[in-house]
Amino acid sequence: MKQFGTFLFSIYGLAIFFVLMFALLPFFIYSFFRGRIHGGNFLYRVCRFWADAFYFLTGISHSNIYEFNPDQNSQYIFLSNHISFLDIPEIMLVTKGFDVRVLAKAEMGKLPIFGFIYRQGTVMVDRANAHARRKSVYELKNFLQRGISIFICPEGTFNKTHQPLKDFYDGAFRIAIETGRPLLPVLFLDTYDRLSYSSVFSLTPGRSRAVILEPIETATYTLKDLPVLKQKVYAVMDEKLRAYSASWIKTLS
Repeated sequence: MKQFGTFLFSIYGLAIFFVLMFALLPFFIYSFFRGRIHGGNFLYRVCRFWADAFYFLTGISHSNIYEFNPDQNSQYIFLSNHISFLDIPEIMLVTKGFDVRVLAKAEMGKLPIFGFIYRQGTVMVDRANAHARRKSVYELKNFLQRGISIFICPEGTFNKTHQPLKDFYDGAFRIAIETGRPLLPVLFLDTYDRLSYSSVFSLTPGRSRAVILEPIETATYTLKDLPVLKQKVYAVMDEKLRAYSASWIKTLS
């Protein structure tokens, strides 16, 4: 009965998701005509309203835990773990007050209607294509130069290992070193419990916390130090996910 109830609630959640998407479609279309910068910034404001409304209507209570309170007049390279489809609205809510662009998986852009909105507001990357990776890095650095923060999930895909994190890609750390921008780690603690990566029919109401950790400065690093920087960030996020008892972590006996 519990599984059936979760399935029905997930159907309700999907309906809410699409009703909100179509209700906000005129605002999305308006943003497309305002250009890459101003239109993109407006698009993210609409998406934050979308995320707030979706969470409210599905009984998900979001809160940010600030181990560090980021300066909204600064640019950061936000990094987070990636464990659920709900990481997308979490990104919207954790970056309120910031102009930001998200590095996104190219396959999500193939979805009907939503994929079109997704492509307009993100920097798309096909990790299997070297040219696409280089292009995405160029675009992300360009946004930083224009005073816009960027958000990257360095795991690249869902972490299905039941360890705190899976291996990181190099891209975020290369950009940080080449631009000198600080890395700002963020932990998504509860999205796995609210909507598992295993099924879109696993939605449940409840809390959803994001933890903003201390930034890691990168100005003194060179590209030779990239593995050291990557390992430093990985170790910090791994330690904190364990400290906050992230539910997907299973200790091997």
